[in-house]
Amino acid sequence: MTLALIAALPFLGAFLPGLALRAGRGAAALAAALATALALYGVMSHAPAVLRGEVIRWQAGWLPEAGLMFSLRLDGLGLLFATLILGIGLLIILYARFYLDAADPMGRFLSYLMLFQGAMLGIVLSGNLLMLAVFWELTSLTSFLLIGWWSDRPDGRQGARMALAVTGGGGLAMLAGVLLLGRIAGGFELDTVLAARDQIQASPVYLPALLLILLGAFTKSAQFPFHFWLPHAMAAPTPVSAYLHSATMVKAGLFLMARLWPVLAGTPEWTALVAGAGLVTLILGAAIALFKTDLKAILAYSTVSHLGLITFLLGLGTEAAAAAAMVHILAHASFKAALFMLAGIIDHAAHTREIDRLGGLRQQMPLTFALATLAAAAMAGLPPLNGFLSKELMLEAAAHAGGWVVVAAVAGAALSVGYTLRLWSATFLGQTRGPLDHPPHDPGPGLWLAPALLVALVVASGLAPMLLLAPLAQAAAGAVTGHVPHLHLALWHGAEVPALWLSLGAVGAGLALWGLWPRLATLWQTSPRPDAKAIFEALVAGALALSRAVLARADSGRLSGALAIAVGAMLAGGLWAFLTGSHMAGTRPPVPMDLAVLAATAVLAVASLATVVLHRQRLLALLFIGVVGLLIALGFAYLAAPDLALTQITVEVVTVLLMLLSLSFLPRETPAESHPWRRARDLVLAAAAGLGTAALAFALLSRDAAFAPISAYHLAQSKPGAGGTNAVNTIIVDFRGFDTWGEITVLGIAALIIFALADALLSPGPANDRLLARREDPGIAGDRHPVILVMATRLLLPVALMVAAYIFLRGHNMPGGGFVAGLVAAIALMLQYLASGYGWSEARRRLDAHLLIGAGVLVASATGIGAWFAGRPFLTSAYGYLHPWPLEEFEWATAAVFDLGVFLCVLGAVMLALAQLSRLAQRGGERVASAPHDVLAQREDRP
Repeated sequence: MTLALIAALPFLGAFLPGLALRAGRGAAALAAALATALALYGVMSHAPAVLRGEVIRWQAGWLPEAGLMFSLRLDGLGLLFATLILGIGLLIILYARFYLDAADPMGRFLSYLMLFQGAMLGIVLSGNLLMLAVFWELTSLTSFLLIGWWSDRPDGRQGARMALAVTGGGGLAMLAGVLLLGRIAGGFELDTVLAARDQIQASPVYLPALLLILLGAFTKSAQFPFHFWLPHAMAAPTPVSAYLHSATMVKAGLFLMARLWPVLAGTPEWTALVAGAGLVTLILGAAIALFKTDLKAILAYSTVSHLGLITFLLGLGTEAAAAAAMVHILAHASFKAALFMLAGIIDHAAHTREIDRLGGLRQQMPLTFALATLAAAAMAGLPPLNGFLSKELMLEAAAHAGGWVVVAAVAGAALSVGYTLRLWSATFLGQTRGPLDHPPHDPGPGLWLAPALLVALVVASGLAPMLLLAPLAQAAAGAVTGHVPHLHLALWHGAEVPALWLSLGAVGAGLALWGLWPRLATLWQTSPRPDAKAIFEALVAGALALSRAVLARADSGRLSGALAIAVGAMLAGGLWAFLTGSHMAGTRPPVPMDLAVLAATAVLAVASLATVVLHRQRLLALLFIGVVGLLIALGFAYLAAPDLALTQITVEVVTVLLMLLSLSFLPRETPAESHPWRRARDLVLAAAAGLGTAALAFALLSRDAAFAPISAYHLAQSKPGAGGTNAVNTIIVDFRGFDTWGEITVLGIAALIIFALADALLSPGPANDRLLARREDPGIAGDRHPVILVMATRLLLPVALMVAAYIFLRGHNMPGGGFVAGLVAAIALMLQYLASGYGWSEARRRLDAHLLIGAGVLVASATGIGAWFAGRPFLTSAYGYLHPWPLEEFEWATAAVFDLGVFLCVLGAVMLALAQLSRLAQRGGERVASAPHDVLAQREDRP
């Protein structure tokens, strides 16, 4: 199975739960589990090769000129994380099936979960740093949906917003760091970057790049001072919490640090920042966990602490510490996922997670007690479990570092023992301390099976670490450090090993903390301490207040003010460039002015000036705008640009007709709103902008280009490369087809926005009231439309449609194409509305505009995707010659199908605008008769 299919399976699986939900919740979970299991099978199929030290690669071109390749890469580190993401993800799906309430939409939840899983899998399989950044941000977005799943709860909404703000902001910083790394290394491919260690660390921008990348990693992995968002994400359903804390999301930051360890580690800056932040987070998270009373809060802060432990190990910069970090990533994922699931079971059974109300569950929930005891012992680092092995490796690495590092590491381990003992004893020992809704009991196998499997793995990997932990950890450590270490994992290494005595000291100190907890809790409650959440909220509130103050000063709500700021900024930038740049005289002699051109230019200037002077008289202003547009079209034709002239003239006609149809909803004159000083300001800015643009145009036209223009390539390759002699059309549908595809997509979105705005105007409110008031307005004429115009447009419609078809078919070799043809067809339809009224025309419309827009985008997209089946890049066109009897031989290009998509999208967008104007007119009480405006209708209306 290829890496591309493995990476795509979770995203494809996101569609399955919604489709399978009709067959029941179990079918939806089975569909999601099937996609996850197939992806896990695919990863495991490559495991033998990866464990031998091979790197599996897959690559496809996307935007290679920008350094963006769809590149996937599976090595030991990717194998470790992919196994955790998919393996634990499979258990989470099983657990969620029985955990979620019947009222929760299972299909939507599993779809979100699969999207999140796909984003995480994309991070760990990315072979290109820019693609990694894309998947990185996708994890922030999908986790926002999952954390805020219960959107009716304020804590859920707040936790989701906080997680998105912190991790999303860190992601932007990381992207900046990635761009710096790519610039230093000369590319964004991971292989290129990892081979540039000396070049990167010698660069003067190494420190800024390091800070930016660590900012992204620290925010994602909740390292101090960004640790506060993770506990508030506990408002999510327990399956999300278990997945997020064990195998995904927070592990992404650790993965990033491990992935870039070969090029960033080993410097004093790396050690100070990473190891320092890790130790602080290790101790701070454990200390806070010691005094929490909510089961999920204790586990959340313990996750913060364990993430700090792994960060600390990566920060030491030694191969042994990196290998220890890989072992603890595996161990932590298994016991932490199990503990979260068990906390969810307790919450389900007792309807509370407060340990102050729990107690005595050992007798009432014996199975849960047994599983929780083993998982908690692993979290505390007790033998013979996998948590003990990873803790020993951590303490061994700290012992080699020496000094205060040893003290801090032992303190963190002691706090871990303390809060684990408190969680375990307060929940399961003694008697129930608070009133419970009903006696708790062990759940069915649907809930306990997943944590039981994880606990079995915790025990088995502790008893047989060289079989279950060492191979995967060694491969991952080898991918991180470049040298596969020899890990000797055992429960007993001898009494002379320093880690043993440090571990015993940590356990003893943890027992002392547990015994002294009541006194420590009193001291904790009475001592002043900063609240990270309150600080964050204060910063957000301050930033919001500052932005509102700046916005209030910069934006008065007037379009003219916003335009003045924008134009002023552009003028300032242009002036700065002019004053700081070098100047030289033009090299091209001026071209003699033709008298006709001079006259047309004078008319153009007069029409432009008249538009400004008479702008309050809407109809006159519109007519002058039309004159300006037509003169520009003539200019294009004069300068031998017939395609541009055709496009300009059709766009101009469509625009003027649409505005004419809209004028009936507006007063005849625009009210005077601008103060005289504002008009003076606008005059100065407009004059400066006009003179500046004219000067820039003159400078460009009077000088030879410093480089060969790309137009020569397009002209030379138009026929052999795209099969058309019209270079303008081949550029639109072939050479720059991706731009056109994006433009018609935006056009369709703009048309849908018009639809949404019209819906808003027709909803109850002031705008709808004004439309209804038009029905009683005596100033609105109810005259029939002219019969001559009606009959002329009837005859013109088939002719115009034929012209549109002709323009469409000739576009690849002569002026024309799908865009112009769509506008010509739209003009023919618009004339029907203009001549016969909205009601009559809309009643006879048979094509749905939404369908046309969707069909246009889909046809254009399908044409582009078709190139993939021939092994070519997206939107590569092909052409050939057909000779169907009895016709003559003619050329046919796939670009014509793409052009058909452009035609449909343009026609649909204009028709949708017409349809919305029709709805507004009918709501406003259009008085034109709905019958055809011919002689018979007039006779019937006679008294």
